Amino acid sequence: MSLELGGMNVSKERGATTYNGYVMLLVLVVVTALSIWLVSMGVPQDGATKGDKLMFAGSLVGSIFVILLVSAGFFMIQPNQTAVVTLFGAYSGTERTEGLRWVWPWMMRKKISARAHNVHSDKVKINDLRGNPIEIACNTVWRVSDTAQAAFDVDDYKEFVNIQIEAGLRTVGSRYPYDDMSEEDEITLRGSAEVVNRELREELNERLQVAGIVVDEAGLTHLAYASEIAGAMLRRQQADAVIAARKKVVIGAVGMVEDALEKLSKDGIVELDDERRVAMVSNLMVVLCGDREAQPVVNAGTLYQ
Repeated sequence: MSLELGGMNVSKERGATTYNGYVMLLVLVVVTALSIWLVSMGVPQDGATKGDKLMFAGSLVGSIFVILLVSAGFFMIQPNQTAVVTLFGAYSGTERTEGLRWVWPWMMRKKISARAHNVHSDKVKINDLRGNPIEIACNTVWRVSDTAQAAFDVDDYKEFVNIQIEAGLRTVGSRYPYDDMSEEDEITLRGSAEVVNRELREELNERLQVAGIVVDEAGLTHLAYASEIAGAMLRRQQADAVIAARKKVVIGAVGMVEDALEKLSKDGIVELDDERRVAMVSNLMVVLCGDREAQPVVNAGTLYQ
């Protein structure tokens, strides 16, 4: 069965007509035993006529032909394995029943695995949304859902999968920036893994639908700037980390100074005018925000000397 889609015949899987192999195996044993008995009973004796000899030869050839005919029709289906059956080039159906099966010998069988396949793509170099060269790779779990499409609608479905994984990875990777430089909380390859992985799986399912392939899982396994800009981007990330750390230290220091001044004023420990208050704030900020330990200076006089 096939459908028209975009000018191409799209195949559709259906069940094949096969027979229980164990029953046919019993038939083969019976036919073999019967053939041996008939041949042994019909062996020409001395003085047999030419017709008797020809009849014996015909019986022998017929018995051998029947045994070979039945023997050639057996095939085995393992768990999560299928067999696509064709008759003189025409699709007859797909057999998914596990165990020993039998069909007429002139019907061809092509086995296709329905198990999950795991593919780790090679690292590919692409440009992200902002044009920065990056290296990216992914891991994909896929399986055959329609054996007719996998067998007849593409030339080599495994090679087709590998090529489409790389193409889909390039497409999704170029839609987003590597990192959020503008600090606008946008979707990025590094910071939005769940969104990117979901979109990659949807992209691959759309591309592989023509081959009867379903992608169960897809996710990035490698993401890095290309070597030619990796050094510059590393320095930028380090600068961002330093700025963020400094910002946090300053905010914390301001809160500590505010609490200290409020505590001094509330408990009446010391009364400070605006000038001395400014000086204390400055000194405390230097102590709290400095990279090195402050060197204390003991004031032996008064605050105003």
